[in-house]
Amino acid sequence: MDELERLRQKKLKELMEKMSGKKEETGKPIEVDSKSFNKILASNENVVVDFYADWCAPCKMVAPIIEELAKEYAGKVVFAKLNADENIEIAQRFAISAIPTIIFFKNGKPVDQIVGAMPKAEFKRWIDKNI
Repeated sequence: MDELERLRQKKLKELMEKMSGKKEETGKPIEVDSKSFNKILASNENVVVDFYADWCAPCKMVAPIIEELAKEYAGKVVFAKLNADENIEIAQRFAISAIPTIIFFKNGKPVDQIVGAMPKAEFKRWIDKNI
């Protein structure tokens, strides 16, 4: 297979994933907002949403852990990040009063949450308990 054909196949696969809504399983946290939030919850069984703000120091400590977990749980759990300052209506809907707040959604419904930063091992225990 020549280079051009390989590139064409790769682009076709990416386009098909995008159109089918399966792109969330890339092993990276997805940035969601008020437009995409409900779609992500509806199209995935297990979703972990990190409610954060850019100015929040504990949120910055949690961010690399969320990225590592997204890779480790790719195909099992979708990880999403939602800026609580820019999406106030969603933050209010889930009564977010402190950040970071991480909520585990199963079949679109919140089943558990963590408030504040914690070590990766604790996040893993929490995720495994909720899967």
